Amino acid sequence: MSHRLLQLGRLLPSLEARLKATYDLHFLADERDPQAFLAARGGEFVGLVTSAGQGLSAALLDQLPALRVVSSFGVGLDKLDLAAAAQRGIAVGYTPDVLNDCVADLAFALMLDIARRTPEADRYVRAGRWTVPGAASSFPLGRRVSGAKLGIVGFGRIGRTIARRAEGFEMDVRYHTRRPVADAPQRHEPQLLGLARWADYLVLITAGGAGTKHLVDAAVLDALGPDGFLINVARGSVVDETALVRALAEGRIAGAGLDVFENEPQVPEALWSLDNVVLVPHIASATRETREAMGQRVFDNLHAFFAGRPLVSAAPLP
Repeated sequence: MSHRLLQLGRLLPSLEARLKATYDLHFLADERDPQAFLAARGGEFVGLVTSAGQGLSAALLDQLPALRVVSSFGVGLDKLDLAAAAQRGIAVGYTPDVLNDCVADLAFALMLDIARRTPEADRYVRAGRWTVPGAASSFPLGRRVSGAKLGIVGFGRIGRTIARRAEGFEMDVRYHTRRPVADAPQRHEPQLLGLARWADYLVLITAGGAGTKHLVDAAVLDALGPDGFLINVARGSVVDETALVRALAEGRIAGAGLDVFENEPQVPEALWSLDNVVLVPHIASATRETREAMGQRVFDNLHAFFAGRPLVSAAPLP
């Protein structure tokens, strides 16, 4: 008999097809009354498939008394109650590494877009303003990325991939973490304020959660200053969004490229009309290649567990 799995939300069709072919898979989203279903049949499931966005709560774990393994689609762990899972001895897998390149690519895409004003320039051309006599010289000047100073907040797998991208742009790179990374050739900056004062571009790629909530606040934004740009490909909670909106509107920082938001998919309306911000809908890992690789890792984590082997990518213990 195949193992009974519960899936929260919907994921890649290719992943769902493999899971259905291998396991006894049930979609909680198909239930008219999910809570009633869990109360009646939650004890049937030994595996759970979720995502970084859907998360995993202690309350849900309480409704799945036979649960032995969780496989999460995504690298974010801030919505997964790892402590509650560990207390029950439940293995939790996630999908690091396979998305490093695409997240790093988007960080640079946002950096280039906001520095060179490409979205604004696109709107300028589409509105027919370039054809106006004298308009060619009226479009605002952008800023250079090559050779600039790049500060990276968080220096794990993705942060280091971003640093490697920066080598091709001949950028001077420094990073901020709680402790220096032993084998990193880049300079460690122990104070975030110091890194913000130094940097032309400040890229956020630190973990989310309570420990980093509003790590970038008004003081950090003021340290970044009117010539500095903020790029966030981490979690929306890392930035005090109210302070950021105010800093952008008042020109206290030069601009921002944002992939994530505090209450996504809700984005502050005050940002919609500003030309000094580029907004994208949490798409850092959203390429066909990366999403398929993430789906493969979800499947591989489950396959390893039920084969009696360690998970390919086990979430760190809390």
